Amino acid sequence: METSPIQLAVHSHLLSYGSTESTKLVPASSGNRGKIVCSPRKLELEDMNFSGIGRNNDQEAPRRAHRLKALSGSRISLVPSAKRVPTYLFRTAIGGQVKVFVEKTNGKYKVLVEVLPLELSDAHSELVMVWGLFRSDASCFMPLDLNRRGADGKSSTVETPFVQGPSGKVTVELDFEVSLVPFYISFYMKSQLVSDMENSEIRSHRNTNFVVPVGLSSGHPAPLGISFQPDGYVNFALYSRSAKGVVLCLYDDISVEKPSLEIDLDPYINRSGDIWHAALDCSLPFKTYGYRFKAATSGKGELVLLDPYAKVIRSVIPRQGGSEIRPKYLGELCLEPGYDWSGDVPPSLPMEKLIIYRINVTHFTKDKSSKLPDNLAGTFSGISEKWHHLKDLGVNAMLLEPIFPFDEQKGPYYPWHFFSPGNMYGPSGDPLSVIKTMKDMVKKLHANGIEVFLEVVFTHTAEDAPLMNVDNFSYCIKGGQDLNIQNALNCNCPIVQQMILDCLRHWVIEFHIDGFVFVNASSLLRGFNGEILSRPPLVEAIAFDLILSKVKMIADNWNPLTNDSTENLFPHWRRWAEINMRFCDDIRDFLRGEGLLSNLATRLCGSGDIFAGGRGPAFSFNYIARNSGLTLVDLVSFSNSEVASELSWNCGQEGATTNSIVLERRLKQVRNFLFILFISLGVPVLNMGDECGQSSGGSPAYDARKSLDWNTLKTGFGTQIAQFISFLSNLRMRRSDLLQKRNFLKEENIQWHGSDQSPPKWDDPSSKFLAMTLKADAEVSHTLLSDIGGDLFVAFNGAGDSESVILPPPPTDMVWYRLVDTALPFPGFFDEKGTPVEDELVAYEMKSHSCVLFEAQRLTEIDSSK
Repeated sequence: METSPIQLAVHSHLLSYGSTESTKLVPASSGNRGKIVCSPRKLELEDMNFSGIGRNNDQEAPRRAHRLKALSGSRISLVPSAKRVPTYLFRTAIGGQVKVFVEKTNGKYKVLVEVLPLELSDAHSELVMVWGLFRSDASCFMPLDLNRRGADGKSSTVETPFVQGPSGKVTVELDFEVSLVPFYISFYMKSQLVSDMENSEIRSHRNTNFVVPVGLSSGHPAPLGISFQPDGYVNFALYSRSAKGVVLCLYDDISVEKPSLEIDLDPYINRSGDIWHAALDCSLPFKTYGYRFKAATSGKGELVLLDPYAKVIRSVIPRQGGSEIRPKYLGELCLEPGYDWSGDVPPSLPMEKLIIYRINVTHFTKDKSSKLPDNLAGTFSGISEKWHHLKDLGVNAMLLEPIFPFDEQKGPYYPWHFFSPGNMYGPSGDPLSVIKTMKDMVKKLHANGIEVFLEVVFTHTAEDAPLMNVDNFSYCIKGGQDLNIQNALNCNCPIVQQMILDCLRHWVIEFHIDGFVFVNASSLLRGFNGEILSRPPLVEAIAFDLILSKVKMIADNWNPLTNDSTENLFPHWRRWAEINMRFCDDIRDFLRGEGLLSNLATRLCGSGDIFAGGRGPAFSFNYIARNSGLTLVDLVSFSNSEVASELSWNCGQEGATTNSIVLERRLKQVRNFLFILFISLGVPVLNMGDECGQSSGGSPAYDARKSLDWNTLKTGFGTQIAQFISFLSNLRMRRSDLLQKRNFLKEENIQWHGSDQSPPKWDDPSSKFLAMTLKADAEVSHTLLSDIGGDLFVAFNGAGDSESVILPPPPTDMVWYRLVDTALPFPGFFDEKGTPVEDELVAYEMKSHSCVLFEAQRLTEIDSSK
């Protein structure tokens, strides 16, 4: 058959839902085999061959493209074969069956159409197949021979007679060049012996054309996202119940405004239940992909949306004057790069041993004071370069603020996507290098005994996130109290629950993440209509998931939408820890001279009112300041009406001051906050910048936070606070028998005191003094005392006056050593070895707003230290 130049015109009005513009999708010449170019001008293609006996059938029609009922409505079964050749089985309107085999051999695609001879009557002998090709619009066939067009410009279809073989099978065989795929072949059959056109045509049992994909198989519904198959195909799978149709959009150049190729997925071939799927030949040169939706619940059908399961995503650079329908991100058509994890051993620290430091990846090293090159500052590589700062503080776990791609206007707590890190955290913005540098960071931190936790937000997305337009009905909560946002995720819907579980597993398997903090965790308890569930399926599923069984799970009830916390009874299955909001509030209250002593005592002992019943103090993640609200230094510097909810105290003067008395009081309060945080049972959580007095100017807003100024670590304040944190970290580890307990203290291990050794005034709101003796277990005292010390005596004075404290008698053959007094000047306010208390001294004067710590040590230890 003679080769003709061919133009493949695919009108996009079905894909753009109303647009009449045409897009020319033209395979390149044989020199660039398989490349498909998107161009608005008329292009030509050479070397396309159709093998088999055929003839053209020029049909009369108006100049506008004739709308053929080509998209098959028949039920199609995928029949497995020994050679894994895709086979499609159709039922015909006259009760027969048609099989279609599609096979790639010798660089060509062979399509074999077979009609069972038993189903053919004499009236329907002499069959011909009338067929055409299309990609994204079933009503617009690709013109097959420009030289044989009718006078009206109508594109033609092809008639190919069936041939009866020796076995009695009636078949048509067609060959297509690889450069043409992917496309659909649409056909029906007619008999040349029947003069009545209506009775001569044979279509499917739904009276539609038979439609078969070539170079684009039906694919599989699992796994969601893209997956590369052994047969050389890449599988696409996407969940959308509400979509009336899905268009796969493929790009070979992300700088262009529109996709290079769009393929309308056939709901009868490419849909199983609510999952749309297809498989594409990997040899095609496309680089990125997205989806367009004909959705029942979204009016944004023009948008090309990111696959919610895309593992590697590329940012699309906006172009000035570009279309509003231009996508923000596209999925990469590539495997997630392999990584050499050899030698990586996660620290797997017991929860009670953790000391956590919260970091914003960008703010940690973005400032020029970090002295890092521009390509490393503010990236995962920047953390890898500065990991020693964490070790200097004595922390052993790093908590990263959300690293997902996010809404730049609102910040990282409004995510766009869940399965990949944001491209801004890599040295060049390249997604593959971002992934590699994050893995490098995790591996280096693990090698130095530091675990890596992620803050994750699964309760809502950015307002224009792709997920909301993929299937708004399934993914979003539809109502309920206090849900005045359009982007609240329906976390306990089965498909959303599965997505969250898949996401967590992905971060654990691919990135070796050690734990997750779930922001706005109270919303994880909501049902379909916003109601609170007593046994939320997602929370339970996470608790018992095998892959996640070694990973720490922490619920954080802070809500970034309202910048406050919601207190509720969180179902934990003895698996979930929680960020302890009550600890923060009660310690702030005590140090500003309010609250009851009983509240302070409860927090010091691990918050048994929250974590009793199967958990313990190790499940309490304690904090004083966090990345929203006032910073630690601002807590002691601002207390105006605008920050009343922060429970802060300015120590006598608002804002910046040169008053030495106020400054001294503020310094003591900062020390007090840190001391109580570390001496309390539970897991201490530090916030980036609090070790060097970073201020947000008294603003509690998240976006008021600044990048870490590394020069402030060298100031007098930064030096002493960083050293104090390091001392407290070492103290917790050295006295883990009393300060890092997984279970609550026994009654015989703790004794409470007033200033004169009388019982504390628990119910007196004016009483601001509390002391306690933590008693080492007898077995520990006998066997390990020489290494870790004896009892601890701790006292807290939240009043504005000094207190004369009567120390309890030390254990036999031991004396008290003072390790901490927050009222003393630096460097004497803490001492690793301690200062012994003279024998004749029975009382110790505590200054106002101060804390003290004494440790019992043996006389022999004192003698050897002199």
